[in-house]
Amino acid sequence: MEIKTVDLKNIAVRQSQYPEDKKCEFLLVGRSNVGKSSFINTLISRKNYARTSSKPGKTQTLNFYLINDLFYLIDVPGYGYAKVDKGTSKKMGLMIEEYLKNREELKHVFLLVDYRHKPTEDDILMYNFLKYYNLDITVVATKYDKVTKNNRSKQDKLIQDTLKLNKEFIPFSTITKKGKDEVYAIIESYL
Repeated sequence: MEIKTVDLKNIAVRQSQYPEDKKCEFLLVGRSNVGKSSFINTLISRKNYARTSSKPGKTQTLNFYLINDLFYLIDVPGYGYAKVDKGTSKKMGLMIEEYLKNREELKHVFLLVDYRHKPTEDDILMYNFLKYYNLDITVVATKYDKVTKNNRSKQDKLIQDTLKLNKEFIPFSTITKKGKDEVYAIIESYL
């Protein structure tokens, strides 16, 4: 897939602010600091289009990135960040739930987990939450290049077992671009 155009089309906190053009949408979820912005930048072949930050918890809206005028990548607030107050955290949770429950254009969800670590309780909750809504989900394990080759089979098993996955996940690296073509293939299968 060649990325020709990228446009941050909509920034939404409620349904009335979603795009109305009926294009396919692909949701990106993951805990704060898992690398969602870097994942987006790698997919769209841009260095700093989606803002990366050393401070987790920056994204507090649903950000609709229109790609090639064909489909949207939607970045949502990360979960599990302790410095967001409970009220804000609850609002963000409800905002994401409203999107999941009411969005016919949503075709697939990419759940990002950190390859270096065992999936957290929040990762497990999110995976089960998405399954509850019968959504098509692919787990993407970011920061793959940060684990030595000797430890990768152990990490693979840890992620598979912790999330009780019945299918493979995609190891992903923003450095080597590993996994990028697999993500593109999933997106293209819906277009």
